[in-house]
Amino acid sequence: MKHQSNSEHGSGDGQGLGPSLLYAIKQLELAIRSRMDTILRPAGITALQYTALTVLRRCDGLSSAELARNSFVTAQTMGEMIIALESRGLVSRRVDPHNRRQMLTSVTATGVELLDCYSAEVSALEEQMVSQLTLRQRGTLREYLHSCRAGLTGTEAH
Repeated sequence: MKHQSNSEHGSGDGQGLGPSLLYAIKQLELAIRSRMDTILRPAGITALQYTALTVLRRCDGLSSAELARNSFVTAQTMGEMIIALESRGLVSRRVDPHNRRQMLTSVTATGVELLDCYSAEVSALEEQMVSQLTLRQRGTLREYLHSCRAGLTGTEAH
């Protein structure tokens, strides 16, 4: 077995984490997305579409650009996603009364029903992911992830 230096996998002191930390995060993201897609396949939606629906459930009436930012996709990808979700009756759009050139998107009752149908399985996946962490570690992980995102987006961690 090939020995790998601390600089490749991080020494635990915060030095030399570089790309290996990014790689570990990407591996986790891909594993989550794959499992989410498997869970959601019977509903005919992807993990990204599910994320968009959950964002709309929390923050009703977002523009396509706002929804894209909150769902971690490009505006073009979100535009296509909204069309697909709207054709299935999972979201609806209406003209923004404050900016008539902008459309606001909301999750429909059918979309909420779909979210409710899969929330237990998605929660079980999250529980499985953090099952080896204590409650305190879970809270710390959440804080670290918010801080990392804030570092990349220039926003405040919350």
